[in-house]
Amino acid sequence: MKKIFLLVASLIFILMLGGFTTASACTNFLITKGASTDGSVMISYSADSHVLYGELYFWPAADYPEGTMLDIFEWDTGKPMGKIPQVSHTFSVVGNINENQVAIGETTYGGRSELGKQPGAIMDYGSLMYIALQRATSARDAIRIIGDLMDKYGYASSGESFSVSDKNEAWILEMIGKGEGEKGAVWVALLVPDGYVCGHANQARITTFSYQKENKWDDPNATCYNAPDVISFARSKGWFDGPDSDFSFSDTYAPVGFGGARFCEARVYAMFNRVNANMGQYEDYARGEIEHGAYGYASNRMPLWIKPDKKVSVHDMMGLMRDHYEGTSMDMTYDFGAGPFQTPYRWRPMTWQVDSIPYCNERATSTQQSGFVFVAQSRNWLPDPIGGILWFSVDDTYTNCYAPMYCGILRVPEPYAVGNGDMLTYSPTSAFWTFTFVSNWAYTKYNYMIKDIQKVQKRLESLFINATPGVDKEALVLYNEDPMAAREFLTGYSDAMGNYTVDTWRNLGQYLLVKYHDGNVKKEKDGQFERNEWGVPAFPDQPGYSEEWYRMVVKDHGDNIKRTGSGH
Repeated sequence: MKKIFLLVASLIFILMLGGFTTASACTNFLITKGASTDGSVMISYSADSHVLYGELYFWPAADYPEGTMLDIFEWDTGKPMGKIPQVSHTFSVVGNINENQVAIGETTYGGRSELGKQPGAIMDYGSLMYIALQRATSARDAIRIIGDLMDKYGYASSGESFSVSDKNEAWILEMIGKGEGEKGAVWVALLVPDGYVCGHANQARITTFSYQKENKWDDPNATCYNAPDVISFARSKGWFDGPDSDFSFSDTYAPVGFGGARFCEARVYAMFNRVNANMGQYEDYARGEIEHGAYGYASNRMPLWIKPDKKVSVHDMMGLMRDHYEGTSMDMTYDFGAGPFQTPYRWRPMTWQVDSIPYCNERATSTQQSGFVFVAQSRNWLPDPIGGILWFSVDDTYTNCYAPMYCGILRVPEPYAVGNGDMLTYSPTSAFWTFTFVSNWAYTKYNYMIKDIQKVQKRLESLFINATPGVDKEALVLYNEDPMAAREFLTGYSDAMGNYTVDTWRNLGQYLLVKYHDGNVKKEKDGQFERNEWGVPAFPDQPGYSEEWYRMVVKDHGDNIKRTGSGH
């Protein structure tokens, strides 16, 4: 134990010097191992809700006597749903990754409204995620568990897309309940081909697939799983009458319309467009211009997955989660709505009218209402407790900072822990409120403050990423002697880096408050705010607004504010 403490302490010291050289409505991206720079599998998840408090969930591994029952609570509301039998052993779970490197993320798409309620159903989408993580040894195992739970206990949510990954594979799983009268859900899961990337963002995306009358769970070459009645159920409702090979899950159960494209698919388009130079052809679709073909299905949709022009690193993945449609026709930083400081955020509601004409704001990947966000990285060349890393943060992806949480840790850092504040209770020690202060303050003078934020963001994330090989190496040495010692070491490291990140962000917030107080910009020299020779603060800069903004003000209000006469 003393050796572990010394290793953690020495790593923290080196990291802080920067010399260690050996990220409701959500967004998910999936990167297969053949599409990543280091051969890892990655999925990302931004859990976006105006009432979701960002914290890092944790369930320790546990053993249960026969007959133990598990209470089920709806994730979104906390509503008690019922009880189900507990299994004899559960795995530890850190956020949305378990000790076997299985990770799950989700986005809600709703789908056909008549399928949104199922009386008596127990399993909501959040319970499916976190129960599967506590029980699954692989991505395929998680999909099987989710399907079994819905069959036995019913499905209590609307349409949902899941990213399910492990150290070798990434899958997209989409489902929707059967509504009143039937228990369970219809669903399809597809393996993302190696070397490709995928994404989903509140719009069902699986179209045609190779229907299986019976799922071959023991076949390692299987690339598709589905509910046996996924097509026949649609036929019974009169929603499809063609051959099975033409059946599209998404176009039948959640047809894409303007909102599904402009507010949802556009986020996937933004990611695809950043990794593949040939995606511009789909921008009209992303803007909500839908064309229709056979069966009324959308005929100009983006592909479910694409091959990136170059492989994606974990740092790239963090960057892909930071997007306001920059470089596209939907860029949120330059229109009048961005204000004088190019703030790429629009306060809700997203749709509105002027003179009875409907308009909309964009819904970007980076958004103010993110509760928590992660990049889950699974690596098959390391033992599971070391191989999985949840790069975790809270609040807006553009102004946050990802800290490394190894999947084998035994507890989580206190700033991120459940119970340290909530959405209605401020806590000065919580990560969520610390990051929220920085982001909300930055929104007031965005194009100034974001540059200061990005400097710290880049420094810390680069520091953690560069440190990873050394941390892995030390943990592996310990693991070969005593696996639990390795987990204690990784717990200490993740705890220290989490606390260091939050402390750094708290200091950053204080710095930004002082520097941009009252709309001024304090002068700096050699990393310090300037004072005169007697210690009095130097008079601040007052840069005002851009010429473009002044012109807009004059156009709107110029006659009233025009200076006349000789007075000052």
